[in-house]
Amino acid sequence: MATNTSPSLLLLVSDSVCLAYPITNTCNFRCFSSPAWSSTAKQSTCLLPLFSHNKKWLRRHAKGDTSETEHEVKMFASDDQVTTQIPTQAQSLVGGSGETAVLVSEYKPSPDMDYLQELLAIQQQGPRSIGFFGTRNMGFMHQELIEILSYAMVITKNHIFTSGASGTNAAVIRGALRAEKPELLTVILPQSLKMQPPESQELLSKVKNVIEKPYNDHLPLIEASRLCNMDIISHVQQVICFAFHDSRLLMETCQEAKNLRKIVTLFYLD
Repeated sequence: MATNTSPSLLLLVSDSVCLAYPITNTCNFRCFSSPAWSSTAKQSTCLLPLFSHNKKWLRRHAKGDTSETEHEVKMFASDDQVTTQIPTQAQSLVGGSGETAVLVSEYKPSPDMDYLQELLAIQQQGPRSIGFFGTRNMGFMHQELIEILSYAMVITKNHIFTSGASGTNAAVIRGALRAEKPELLTVILPQSLKMQPPESQELLSKVKNVIEKPYNDHLPLIEASRLCNMDIISHVQQVICFAFHDSRLLMETCQEAKNLRKIVTLFYLD
């Protein structure tokens, strides 16, 4: 038994922690220990001054006044409440020895995580829906390459969506028709079929699935084409586009597809 002018504390000792609690207003310290704690209890008596030297601290916490200690380190916080960790060697080298703790930020998933998951799912599923876009101003060699690409996509059971203009769209249609799988080719027109050029109407007559939009005949072709491109994007999982850097409508189409988390493959012709 030891006498002291500070409030009495109940000391609980375990293998890893020593806790002290006020008991009465007398000046006695009582220590309780089991045989398993006997070796630890002897070593932990030196911790008593930590709890008894500051009378104001005990009184303040007994009254529930924690305004002056709200920024103090909590000695008995649970693991869930700990928000700091010891810096690694690399962090110490970068930040210097003055840094004593590194804040643990809450894990936040990458904004592109959904996009990557969708990409992985598409690769595992095999055949998919692909939208082809491109400029009308295209040379013969480029059109041949697009025909080969379109043909390869159809024979591997991918469903092709495109529009009915000359240039890129016409090359895509010719390549898909060579694969002799008409059910895997869908052409969506910006306006009615009669609004298309004569050469396009002749090629479209060989396509099984042609979707017209006669209710857009009153719109300028640029506006009707923009709406048509958005419609095609809504049907596909991937977009393949052939364009020049100054092809404004095609650039807008690719950006809209990216915003909708579509896979976009853009080929520049300049």
